Amino acid sequence: MANILVVDDEMGIRELLSEILGDEGHVVTTAEDANSARELRLAHAPDLVLLDIWMPDTDGVTLLKEWQRDGLLTMPVIMMSGHATIDTAVEATRIGAMNFLEKPISLQKLLRTVQQGLARGQDNARGAMVPVPGGRTLVNQEKVTLVPQIQPANGYHSSSNPVPVQGYGPPNNDFRVSFELPLREARDAFERAYFEHHLVREGGSMTRVAERTGLERTHLYRKLKQLGVDTTKGVKKAG
Repeated sequence: MANILVVDDEMGIRELLSEILGDEGHVVTTAEDANSARELRLAHAPDLVLLDIWMPDTDGVTLLKEWQRDGLLTMPVIMMSGHATIDTAVEATRIGAMNFLEKPISLQKLLRTVQQGLARGQDNARGAMVPVPGGRTLVNQEKVTLVPQIQPANGYHSSSNPVPVQGYGPPNNDFRVSFELPLREARDAFERAYFEHHLVREGGSMTRVAERTGLERTHLYRKLKQLGVDTTKGVKKAG
């Protein structure tokens, strides 16, 4: 999960990118113009910025120059535009932008570019050098979270064949997933089982499912429709 700032004067673009990246597990903050973006950047450095080039008050390239000049360009920035020329894209890259996305942006290209940007940001953080008195330098020490090895327990183990994962899906019904599936398909399979489990648990009540999963009702309905989850399934089984 990463903190991503989306800067675009079009509300539809902001909402669409926020929804897509939110579904990926990221925390998304939006700004409608350069002034809002300046304030948000000063308040907290995001992990990544998606920055539109053409905006009414200050264009994205000018804002990028300001951040670079003021030492605030410490995060990967991906420029976006539907009308930019090659020269504009080259200039933004020269200033410090990591990449350029042309509108309309395809879902796959957006997710791939964001993933690459976050990976580069992590690499830069690892290699950042901090000057100290005496001409010495110290490498920034990152917080490291030790992840224990997953041991075969409760029916969960790594395998190329479908394996049961107890605790998910409808009651008395193990959820099975193949580790050979592409990540998106495996995640969709898990999410379908996750929501079906809560629909059954809450007797089909969308209000309680929304509270349990931490989603807004409109977002929940959209997500269930996207996954093809039968919202009446919980009502039938609960009865």
